[in-house]
Amino acid sequence: MDWLRAAQQLRDDGQPGVLVTVAEVRGHAPREAGAKMVVSRDRTWGSVGGGNLEAAAVARAREMIGSGSAEPEMREARLNPHERNEHGRQCCGGVVRLLLEPLAVRPAVALFGLGHVGYELARILSRLPVRLLLVDSRPEQLDRVRLADVIDGTADVGVYRTLLGEQVLEQLPRGAHVVIMTHDHAEDYALCDAALRLPQPLGGIGLIGSSAKWARFQAQLADAGHSPEAIARITCPIGQPGITGKDPAVIAVAVAAALLHALPASQRAPATTGARSEERGTSERATREGVASRAPGGEWGKQ
Repeated sequence: MDWLRAAQQLRDDGQPGVLVTVAEVRGHAPREAGAKMVVSRDRTWGSVGGGNLEAAAVARAREMIGSGSAEPEMREARLNPHERNEHGRQCCGGVVRLLLEPLAVRPAVALFGLGHVGYELARILSRLPVRLLLVDSRPEQLDRVRLADVIDGTADVGVYRTLLGEQVLEQLPRGAHVVIMTHDHAEDYALCDAALRLPQPLGGIGLIGSSAKWARFQAQLADAGHSPEAIARITCPIGQPGITGKDPAVIAVAVAAALLHALPASQRAPATTGARSEERGTSERATREGVASRAPGGEWGKQ
């Protein structure tokens, strides 16, 4: 696998990485300027020259991955027998400058339900640098003609037609944001229950619904064995304060705005570990399908 395919694979898998490029060579060196290597947490693809040069680059790249660094950096290595190197000596005699560029991991947002509100929300989010997963049990809602302007956006879009949305939940990456707005309250409940049982932490769980629906769900989730702390991870109603209205597009704007508040400005292109909030606030005027135009503490959900 070459470096370009490796970078694309990491992006598809939602995994961080670093692209290492030989930016400049003075004198003799094992690789020419332009040689590239991709580094992930546990693998490498390609080569920038082997030996201490490459080992040091890999080590630094993994430090950047571990710290979540988003800024590129330049490193210089002198390949002569007098340099003190951690991973052995290289005696080529030249000087190599390496550019290390973090590969952004796009935050994942999974929309369960592509009805009127879900479709409008998908249209908005498709213009953002995110991984957008669209899930519905109704094939007509996922028709490619209907979703043409969603698929053509900036987002990496995945379409999942399945009767069991829980199967998609199980495959979500760590820190993914989940928005539950299906056509069936029983399906909504099943997804809420499954989301709380996932082993990997989610960035947030949002549920469309009225206060009456949420009160019923809270009781059912408690009967199913979920603790109050776990149930509080679900935000219901969802939306951004001050954006009111019952039109699907207005609701979608309110929900998208709340979701953006959950993604720190520095993390709106890379991955996010999810926003946390200790405030839930009070619901404002209910909108279509019971979604309220507010978000708890200006953030998407609680963890």
